[in-house]
Amino acid sequence: MAASLDIDAVRGSFPALAGGQVFFDNAGGSQTLGTVAERIREYLLSTNVQLGASYDTGKKATERYETGYRAAAEFIGASRDEVVLGPSTTQHFRNVSYALNVQEGDELVVSVIDHEANIAPWLELARRQKLVLKWWKPNPTAAHDARTNPKLLASDLPALLSNRTRLVTCTHASNVLGTIHDIKAIASTVHQHSPDALVCVDAVAYAPHRKVDVKDLGVDLYSFSWYKVFGPHLSILYTSPRALSALRSLAHFFNPPVTAENKLGLAAASYELVHALPAVTAYFSSPSSHSDGSDKEGNDRWAAIAAHEEILQRTLLGWLRSRGDEVIVYGEQSADASARVPTVSFTVRARGSRGIVEAVEAATGGSLGIRWGAFYSERLVRDVLGFSSEPGEQDKKEGVVRVSMVHYNTGKLIVVSFLQVFLDLVFSMAVPGNDCE
Repeated sequence: MAASLDIDAVRGSFPALAGGQVFFDNAGGSQTLGTVAERIREYLLSTNVQLGASYDTGKKATERYETGYRAAAEFIGASRDEVVLGPSTTQHFRNVSYALNVQEGDELVVSVIDHEANIAPWLELARRQKLVLKWWKPNPTAAHDARTNPKLLASDLPALLSNRTRLVTCTHASNVLGTIHDIKAIASTVHQHSPDALVCVDAVAYAPHRKVDVKDLGVDLYSFSWYKVFGPHLSILYTSPRALSALRSLAHFFNPPVTAENKLGLAAASYELVHALPAVTAYFSSPSSHSDGSDKEGNDRWAAIAAHEEILQRTLLGWLRSRGDEVIVYGEQSADASARVPTVSFTVRARGSRGIVEAVEAATGGSLGIRWGAFYSERLVRDVLGFSSEPGEQDKKEGVVRVSMVHYNTGKLIVVSFLQVFLDLVFSMAVPGNDCE
């Protein structure tokens, strides 16, 4: 029998959910586990000393830091030496752009639909080192819905790759579209056609929703932020052995350039935040309350999360699509959990996205949190989805309305808290029933 979530136990793990705010802006940052906050407090109050000292508290602090690092690496199927922790995915990719060994004329293939964190560093690297930049754009004729559901396909890559390709970048799941890309196929295609190329993946919008195994994916650089995976404001970067050998060290000359942390860490990981990471990994490795508890790797918890989130996105997508051409949904139209995560973006005909969000906020007294905009994916929203920045088209400048959910959200919250208010405001109609849980 498939595992299922004990939603009361799940929500009880997040103190912020006890308040009156409904959080549908999780792609911007999830709520934090109570156990994470406890570990941060514990570290600061009992072991807030420099690492590496030989006295008792120094030893304990160092062991806590190392335990946190090991837990983070194991969470994605990597070794301790292959990962580095830092303040953000944006910072990790920027660091890599300064550490990557390239030569004039080498080529970079950069996805146009990514968050700017996985675009700007490579554009600057190309300018600085006189590299050839090739844009990886979704094929506009790949499917009937390609205009509203642009996808990165491995089959489009061979035409962009050569023996001078050194880096290919893409997103695992778009923070606007929610569409999941086949990273394993993409990595395999790149390595087959360009053996010296590294595959760099932004997983910030994917990691809160699905289990990650970097070795199975075959990637070289893979990063996400823990504060969007129910943890502290910290990020992880995985570097494959191939990637690590292609990076020079940014660290002090006396630090041995052996590990990812040695080369790229720059002492940027707050000790107390690293100590908090085992609370996140323990949460995911614990069995679902409605399973037999036999799965020691937590696969039942991840399966239960995917099944629950599929219900959430099916509910929201179904109501939005029922409005016909009055509403345009961007990204994967299917609610299948293998095809998308529950980050859902849309626009309403003849209504500005900002106005819709502000109307919902006014109607709920600010208790329902959704957002409007491009969410740092400006090139996707402006150039691919076709949102104009021309004068006189203010509605399009405002981007999309985004409702981004995670597993602690419930079907009842979607219908009662959002759909009823939204449909009342925009279409002056009621939602019949709320039995989607």
